[in-house]
Amino acid sequence: MTTLQHTATQYNTLQHRWLRTRRCTDHTLQHTVTLFNTLQHTATHCNTLQRTATHYNALQHTATHCNALQHTTTHCNTLQHTATHCNTLQHTVTLFNTLQHSATHCNTGDSGHEGVLTSHCNTLQHCATHCNTLQHTATHCNTLQHTAS
Repeated sequence: MTTLQHTATQYNTLQHRWLRTRRCTDHTLQHTVTLFNTLQHTATHCNTLQRTATHYNALQHTATHCNALQHTTTHCNTLQHTATHCNTLQHTVTLFNTLQHSATHCNTGDSGHEGVLTSHCNTLQHCATHCNTLQHTATHCNTLQHTAS
């Protein structure tokens, strides 16, 4: 074999090795680029998930406050409703105080109308009993009104 043939054989071998190495390198580079693109895509999703988690936590915090406010609103509505009844009861108590005062002086009536006066006195005394109950209730209502304020 001549030097020229030997050199040509070596050249062909080197060229074959170079082509094989280049194909491997190209394949490795393509694989690396694919992995890089996948990592970039994953990082984008992670950032989105982190932002979503932050918003979710904020919403949970807000929902907790909303539930507390709804609970408080329910109590406030109940207290306002009770205060309305309280005002009505206080007005009624004022009227019954007048009746109670009349019942106290009831037995000092005219001599010709004892039957009518007795009937009225019994009615007034019955109303006075209810008045005492209403006064007790009104006291509790005043406490509730003070709490609602």
